[in-house]
Amino acid sequence: MAGNRKSVQDICEKFVLLSVGYETPNKEIVDAWMKWFGSIKDHTVDGGSPFGPEMEVTSAGVKQLPHDRGAIAGYTIINAKNMEEAVKKSPKAVQ
Repeated sequence: MAGNRKSVQDICEKFVLLSVGYETPNKEIVDAWMKWFGSIKDHTVDGGSPFGPEMEVTSAGVKQLPHDRGAIAGYTIINAKNMEEAVKKSPKAVQ
């Protein structure tokens, strides 16, 4: 029956976690992120990537958006059983 066992990825949905708020990384910030990534390693689908400065493109034109505490700074894709579990795995303590 071992061949019929489902992995975490088989029974879970994928959720995109967006990191909001950019601050120049220091050792404390990097250590907190690494600790968080370690805590979710079994649920990580895509470790994501940080985003650089953003631009808003609309029919009215293009404008540069600030890369600050209000910016979408990156993403991570994880597996979770539901939205509630995904929220529990979010990096809310990493700031």
